[in-house]
Amino acid sequence: MLETGSIAPPFTLTADDGSQVSLADFGGRKVILYFYPKADTPGCTKQACAIRDAYPRIEAGDAVVIGISPDPPAKLAKFRQKHDLPFILLSDPEHEVAEAYGAWGEKQAYGKTYEGIIRSHFAIDEQGRLTEQELKVKPETTAELAFRLIQV
Repeated sequence: MLETGSIAPPFTLTADDGSQVSLADFGGRKVILYFYPKADTPGCTKQACAIRDAYPRIEAGDAVVIGISPDPPAKLAKFRQKHDLPFILLSDPEHEVAEAYGAWGEKQAYGKTYEGIIRSHFAIDEQGRLTEQELKVKPETTAELAFRLIQV
């Protein structure tokens, strides 16, 4: 697990619009980074829509939101459009970034154990340092976590 106060692992991933997005693109701004398992599933939709609904308040805190999943960019684009999501969605198909943040690991569902995305939130300050992290978050609490993480 990453330590609070450490420099956030850098990354460059493909966005839902096909562009390349790097964490370094947001230097000098607060970043709310969240990992979710699969676009357009009930829990991930609930999580994304909660952040969407809270986005004006998050923006008022001078923060940017980045959602990351293993989904391909085309699926992310459909998800973003369908739910009118105002923030960036990035594709991490090899789960390298998720692993770097500790958001990839063993999960259980329906009696089976498998590897996958662990629903997580990370707050990164203007200097690129982790200020807080939460693993195994619930979709229902995601917006409140974002508020706490950016302290708005």
